[in-house]
Amino acid sequence: MNITHASFVTLPVGDQGRALRFYTDVLGFETIADRDMPQGRWLQVAPAGAQTVFTLSGPGMGGFEPGSARGIMLVTTDVDADCVRLAQAGVSVQGPDELPWGRMASFADPDGNGLMLLTEKEGF
Repeated sequence: MNITHASFVTLPVGDQGRALRFYTDVLGFETIADRDMPQGRWLQVAPAGAQTVFTLSGPGMGGFEPGSARGIMLVTTDVDADCVRLAQAGVSVQGPDELPWGRMASFADPDGNGLMLLTEKEGF
C-alpha cells in the first residue's frame, strides 16, 4: 500500500452557509473550496496547513443525513483554552477529561456532527 493521507472527510450538514460560519468563525478553519457544481455547492474547509480537508456536504449531496458524522478527532495544542473559546461562542462542550493518551473534550457542530478535541500526551 502506498497511501499517504486522506484527502477529505465528508461532514453532512443541513445548511452549508451556517456550517461554513461555524467552521471558519468558531473553529478558525480556512475555506479551501467554494464552488457551484451541477449537483450542488462544493464547500471545503480545513485548519491552516492541514492535508485533510472537510467537505461540508449539503442536503442531497452524497446521500448522508445531516449530523450523522461521528468520531472526528481534531488535535490541538491547548484543549483547555479551546474549550473555553467554544463555550464563549455558545457551543456545548463535554470535558476536557484526562485520559491515558491526553486531554480530550467533545462537542457537536450546529448539525450534530460529533467532534472531539485532543491535546496529545507527550510520549504516548
